[in-house]
Amino acid sequence: MTEAAHIDSGLSHYTDLRRTKATRKEDPFEYQAGFGNHFRSELIPGTLPQGQNHPQICRFNLYTEVLTSSAFAAPRHANMSSVLYRCRPSYGHVQVETGAKWQSCFLATNPGVKSIASQAEWAPFELPDKKTDFVDGVKTVGGSGDANLRDGIALHIYAINSSMENRATVNADGDFMLVAQLGHIVIQTEMGRLYLQPGEIAVMPRGVKHRISLVEGYEAARGYLIELYGSRWELPTLGPIGCSGLANPRDFLTPVAFVDEKLDDEWLVFTKINGEYSVHHQDHSPFDVAAWHGNCVPFKYDLTKFVSVSSVSVDHTNPSIFTVLTAKSRDPDTPLADFLWFGPRWDVAQNTFRPPFFHRNAASEFLANIYAKGSGTGRSAGFRPGGGSYEAGHIPHGGFSQPYLTEMKRMKNDPRIISPGSLTFMLESSRSLLFTEWGLSSSKQEATEAAVWKNFPDRFSTDPVVRQLLEKVKARDMTNKEVDELFYDDERIAALGNLSLE
Repeated sequence: MTEAAHIDSGLSHYTDLRRTKATRKEDPFEYQAGFGNHFRSELIPGTLPQGQNHPQICRFNLYTEVLTSSAFAAPRHANMSSVLYRCRPSYGHVQVETGAKWQSCFLATNPGVKSIASQAEWAPFELPDKKTDFVDGVKTVGGSGDANLRDGIALHIYAINSSMENRATVNADGDFMLVAQLGHIVIQTEMGRLYLQPGEIAVMPRGVKHRISLVEGYEAARGYLIELYGSRWELPTLGPIGCSGLANPRDFLTPVAFVDEKLDDEWLVFTKINGEYSVHHQDHSPFDVAAWHGNCVPFKYDLTKFVSVSSVSVDHTNPSIFTVLTAKSRDPDTPLADFLWFGPRWDVAQNTFRPPFFHRNAASEFLANIYAKGSGTGRSAGFRPGGGSYEAGHIPHGGFSQPYLTEMKRMKNDPRIISPGSLTFMLESSRSLLFTEWGLSSSKQEATEAAVWKNFPDRFSTDPVVRQLLEKVKARDMTNKEVDELFYDDERIAALGNLSLE
């Protein structure tokens, strides 16, 4: 199938589909709705024990297993765990280490990563030309911090053309978000299955086993992975927005229990610690959880359900108003990362320059287009679906396209839809990212062609009227200076009234 076949470019909001179900028509699975809930699910009613977690004998002879992703004594709002009731306990024999590796150390002392002090841009990341599943299909672009220190963030790309066959992975380094850009995939987890397609995201908690398969009819899949070390994705506070808006909790979907039909096959489980995979061999499927309850769970969200908020009078609101999820840092006043949505929306601000203005923000920005109606939806013609762009903090950037120039001349601001048929996300971080050799070699630095700045000449100092006015301002300032100096000159003040200041 072609890339265009994956995208309904006419979709502005999920409500355009007129669906009475919480998922698109392609998704065959059932889910539980909510964000941060204590969920429960069981294949057979009555499987979950009542009033306790660890009965002496579980119903149907299942085994109890507890999964935690936080400290035992963490405060309730930060305490994340789930209790799994599975056919066989999780175990396996260590086999060998695999060559697959994610970069996980983004410290200045690591010679394998470097900073970028200019704009950078990536063309659509290439799809593999040989059989590649998720284990071998992840490449690291960059990050900040260190997985072993449980502090930081990393950005990866996945590009696959094969399903994981009797192979599963578990990430012991951190939570990660998948942003689907091309192709439909199924993420099978210990808690159940998630269906993911372009325009949707999924979050996998640290320690949850999973495997990724291509949906029948799709030859490849590509997307972005945002990995958090020592933090987790949360909903932003709404403040005066009120009780609803942006990404609503009810629109997040968590899977229901599912067990593989064949449980006694041979499996390889790839455990990632400090970016390196170790392989465990086991003689049974890791996806044998018949019942579970808890809040350490995977979930997905359809970005077309985002309820955008913006100015309905004048001025250009800050992009933070489009935050879908946020992750805290050790600084209580600054997030580690924000995940932002930019999709179709009405712009009605009057007497206002509407496009993004030139800016030098404190945060770093990685921008990527998921799909677009037409070409060239970003800061240059090279910004296309499946690629990306980056600016470190305080690196100047902004719009410079022809529409930008048109907006400067527009005499009337009529209401209009921005980004029809397009969907873009931004990863904004308080950290400056360090990039891997692969991330640097696959990018185009100084992505903005110098010639475009000729569209923005200096019309202020070259204007003859302005020059005359500046001369008048200069003369006025000289006169004012002479007057002001009087107040600090005792001799001149005394001469005014022949007064003594003794």
